Amino acid sequence: MTPESDRLLAPAGAGAPRKFPSWRADAALVGNTIIWGSTFVLVQSALHDISPLAFLAIRFSIATLALILLFRGRIRFSVAAKAGMLAGICLFSGYVFQTVGLQFTTAAKSAFITGLSIPMVPLLASLVYFTRPRILEVVGVIFATTGMGLMTLQGANFRIGLGDLLTLFCAAAFAMHMIALGHYSTRVGFESVAFLQVAASAVLALGSFWWAESPVLRLRPLVLVALLVTGLLATALAFTVQAWAQQHTTPTRTALIYSLEPVVAWVTSFLLTGETLSRRGMAGAGMILAGILLVELKRVHSQ
Repeated sequence: MTPESDRLLAPAGAGAPRKFPSWRADAALVGNTIIWGSTFVLVQSALHDISPLAFLAIRFSIATLALILLFRGRIRFSVAAKAGMLAGICLFSGYVFQTVGLQFTTAAKSAFITGLSIPMVPLLASLVYFTRPRILEVVGVIFATTGMGLMTLQGANFRIGLGDLLTLFCAAAFAMHMIALGHYSTRVGFESVAFLQVAASAVLALGSFWWAESPVLRLRPLVLVALLVTGLLATALAFTVQAWAQQHTTPTRTALIYSLEPVVAWVTSFLLTGETLSRRGMAGAGMILAGILLVELKRVHSQ
């Protein structure tokens, strides 16, 4: 990403004194990373007893109700409607692809492929803002893409599994979500953006689960725990934190911090289920992380 595109993605008024130091925003984003990274196994286990869109419909409905109570009287629909709808569409799309994909791939692979959203950010931002990506960004994307190939391509015909392909679409949607939040986060109040993107996702999920799939719902304890944890912590809390934090830090730093998510997911998956990666998979995971760091560290250093 060029300096011009990074400036466009950075918080508006970034040259003015900030209300909070950026390290607080970065620390809050680290908390998000830990929450999200630790929920891959939980969601994957819950999907044995609930269909993906039904899970998302209940998850986002819980989060919407929580945010209504939290931000009552502070939500400005007329000001934030466009931002909330755009971010919500990206968010819903990403979670549909990720949640459905988790039925056909492992938690660790899902997390690392989702991590490709990070090197996608500068490339997609270059398309949005008509700028030229830097050489290191292109090299980083090549590294990350090669790593994804090592993790996912199967057999002599190099076939990619359905779950891995769906998760790749998820990564693209999440990259667009980060770009949208970077653009709108300081133009409208973070409370409004946080609520409206989650509410839009809830409406989309509620409007689609009953016809787009054969709904399954067995409210076993694990499913209830997964819905409450993802609804309250991984959605209502986490996306409120992100909408607030991106007023005080840049999308570049946000993306770099989120590069820790697949590592957290890998460790959690190993501790809870004993899941391991093959040597080829470990090499691919390493290349994805290397690609992420190549893309992000240079720009963090230049800010």
